[in-house]
Amino acid sequence: MHWLLSAAWVLGVTLLGAAPAAGEPPPGMILIPAGPFIMGADEGGEEDEHPAHEVVLRNYYIDRREVTRGEYDACVEARKCPPPRVFAARFHQPERPVVGVTHDAARAYCAFVSKRLPTEAEWEKAARGPKGQTYPWGEAEPVKGVHGCFGWVEGQPCLPGAFPQGDSPYGVTDMAGNVWEWTADVYDAGYYPRSPADNPPGSTCAESITFHAQLIKDRKQGYTGKNPIPTECEYVLRGGAWNYPANGLRSSNRVHHAARFRINVAGIRCAADAPPQPNPQPPATP
Repeated sequence: MHWLLSAAWVLGVTLLGAAPAAGEPPPGMILIPAGPFIMGADEGGEEDEHPAHEVVLRNYYIDRREVTRGEYDACVEARKCPPPRVFAARFHQPERPVVGVTHDAARAYCAFVSKRLPTEAEWEKAARGPKGQTYPWGEAEPVKGVHGCFGWVEGQPCLPGAFPQGDSPYGVTDMAGNVWEWTADVYDAGYYPRSPADNPPGSTCAESITFHAQLIKDRKQGYTGKNPIPTECEYVLRGGAWNYPANGLRSSNRVHHAARFRINVAGIRCAADAPPQPNPQPPATP
């Protein structure tokens, strides 16, 4: 029985990686159109979310939902991904989001299905749309059990896509709550003011460590939120989680952990490059 279940998940992942029809997104993915969007915020939240700035991205694909434990197990059985950290049984149901994976494990899984981790900018555009709305669904304050899985709504990650009223403007699910999602980018609290406007590649570890060392020297604890200012290279996670409070679910909210962290509130969503788009979306309006 165990083998049959595993085979079913392997088949599911294989089908996800199947070649789509011409002009169609790969199965389970959504096309995010090329063009500008408003990233960050001018006020509210933490200092590392400021300022609001226009960023132009190429078009790309992003997973409609978070990667499940069953999908991840197929990568483990293929010996391409390490096993996730073991928690209580409720965190390891095959149909719920995988948790307890490191940044390297998240990258390995995405490579296994011929994808990659999204950049921080790609994640935020997919979450909030081109005009920089505060939450995936708009400006209305988050309602637990309506807009997403947060505030201990089940005491564990919820089934992916369980709260469609919280979907992003592009139809991407669970971008506010459920599990934090690893991104490709190194965390740098001071990156926004100096980042390039076109397809920003993210900061380097050296830039990040230099900026954070200066924050520590200037005694600016709190600049990066409640987490301590990093003293090593860390990576950005986005989106909130099942245990997170409503007031932290802004799509511009940035958190960070060392790549080795394996926690029961962090999982995976993958992205992929898309062919060039002939008619990119118009300029963003704050």
